[in-house]
Amino acid sequence: MSVPVTLVDYGLGNLHSVVKALRHEGAEVTVTSDPKDVPGAERLVLPGVGAFADGVKGLQERGLFEPLREYLATGRPFLGICVGMQLLMQESEEFGRHRGLGVIPGKVVAIPARPGLKVPQIGWNRIAPRRGGTWDGSVLDGMDPGTMVYFVHSFTADPTDEEDRLADAEYGGHRISAAIQRGNVVGCQFHPEKSGPAGLRILRRFLEG
Repeated sequence: MSVPVTLVDYGLGNLHSVVKALRHEGAEVTVTSDPKDVPGAERLVLPGVGAFADGVKGLQERGLFEPLREYLATGRPFLGICVGMQLLMQESEEFGRHRGLGVIPGKVVAIPARPGLKVPQIGWNRIAPRRGGTWDGSVLDGMDPGTMVYFVHSFTADPTDEEDRLADAEYGGHRISAAIQRGNVVGCQFHPEKSGPAGLRILRRFLEG
């Protein structure tokens, strides 16, 4: 039996590849920009590629900002991808200060620049549980620490509470939030839909959760 998933289209994101990957794992995907479709969704996915401010603008212009906050308060499964993950935070410092959905305390900050370090981070990188953390019961359950996934980003979430960090990556000597989680709300800075078998496994776990 297919699993109903609502994917939010707010003008940012490689929707085709996300939809294709979800359907590969058994999802019945509905793509929508209609605010009325959001609060009652069984499972919700918020993708995103680009700047945080553009994401907030896209949500607000379509009347999606408050319906998303309403859905996130229900405790039903949610997956944010890339900018869709960053929007879960309280605010971002990208091109000024911008308010996010505020589900997870903390802010989005730039990857610190230094000579020889290429920003944005584009390509494969290893992820691991935060120090003292575990992936048990999460979308990363059963994966090996050091699994490679695909990133494209210049900014990273910086949660106030360490407990909200599900997975970290190291880039140029800096700790990057690779995945965050609070209850059934999960965000991946990397792109599961571009991360091969490991990414498909993450999407499958999301559909099973």
